[in-house]
Amino acid sequence: MLIFGRKSSWSLMRVFLACLLACVISTAIGVLALSLLFVNTSAFLRENKDKNEAPTPPETAGNKVDLKFQFLNHLPKSKVFSYPGGEIQWARFRNDASEYLSAEEMEFGKSLNHHHSKMTFGTLLIKSKGLRAPHWHFNANEHGYMLKGSAWVGVIGADDSVVTTYNVTAGQVIFFPRNTVHWIKNTGPTDCLLLLFFTTHDELQTLDVDDAFFSTPEDIAARALQPAGGVDFIRTFQKQKEDQAVNLPANLKELVQNATYVQSPAELVWQYFYDLQGSAEFPFPGGIFQWARYRRNGTGLSQTEKIFSESLNKHENTLTLATLRIFSNGLGQPHFHFNANEMGYVISGCGQVGVTLSGVTANFNIGIGDVIFFPVGTQHYIKSVCDEDLLLILAYSTGNQLETLRMRDYFHGTADHILAQLFFKKQEEFQKFPK
Repeated sequence: MLIFGRKSSWSLMRVFLACLLACVISTAIGVLALSLLFVNTSAFLRENKDKNEAPTPPETAGNKVDLKFQFLNHLPKSKVFSYPGGEIQWARFRNDASEYLSAEEMEFGKSLNHHHSKMTFGTLLIKSKGLRAPHWHFNANEHGYMLKGSAWVGVIGADDSVVTTYNVTAGQVIFFPRNTVHWIKNTGPTDCLLLLFFTTHDELQTLDVDDAFFSTPEDIAARALQPAGGVDFIRTFQKQKEDQAVNLPANLKELVQNATYVQSPAELVWQYFYDLQGSAEFPFPGGIFQWARYRRNGTGLSQTEKIFSESLNKHENTLTLATLRIFSNGLGQPHFHFNANEMGYVISGCGQVGVTLSGVTANFNIGIGDVIFFPVGTQHYIKSVCDEDLLLILAYSTGNQLETLRMRDYFHGTADHILAQLFFKKQEEFQKFPK
């Protein structure tokens, strides 16, 4: 019995040890499997996270962006948004940093936003017979300059829904107040090109009429428009697969048999239109300005020009537009604006620009297609450095009269004994500056 008891105890011990060993091995295998699973899962998540993360725009050599790009955008290098009827390019702020193509472009966009510029710039090319679809902007007025071509423009005003239509050719200005439905139809044999300024430093918010239509329930659209055939007719409309922002259907001749381009009465048209190229010239030593602006004193303005001037001032956050021609080797002397940011686009020629604000100074060259930006109060100059004239279209973020002070004026306006103390020069030496 004793021998049997010892054998039984030994057998139980071996069973226990075998079970314990099995448990240890099972636990080790389980831990190893979980570890491998965790490693693989982490690698998978990291890989997919890397794929889904927005790419960071590349930076220039030395991981530092040149300060000049706070004030300069090489627009021809920006993304081209292509549509059946044309294309658009932007110099603007973007909420999503991944939408910038470069660190330089991002620096410019951030500068517009940081300085509350109330400005966005874009170029709009419309092919012959193409159409910038009817649309409106929630957060900006729009000012445009027709650089080349011709177009028929429509604007639908508020309240009484008066429709104003008119023809625009090169050198003329168009104006669309915020939230007015408007369209631009190229009526010429060649492309037309518009230079557009919008009064926002945030992302532009736009709604096209076709998108608004297809976002409306069919029965609601049928009750609002009351077509023959009711909701069944509404259901025959088909949304295009691609964005039709600038529209040009391949079967346009089949769709449109008769088109008329009516010109509204002048008292309506000049609320939204200005013949900048045909306006008065304002010469200065080195160049010429022409203005599409509000003037407190309307003396010298025609009745139609007064309509445009008052229209700018009536709407909130409008812009002043101008063309600036600087003769070869001419200078737009250093100056600053009390009440407006300034943005410009180089139409022709080449130049040199200098910008000075608190703690920052930048000097750089500009050429055709470049966009420049000067925050309010920032001293700046523009010099022509080519054999040909430098021509720019400029926009200022004010619908009131522009207020400017030039270096010559503030030097002459400062007492010579103050200047002597400031610059460590004898008082009489400041008589060398001609009055």
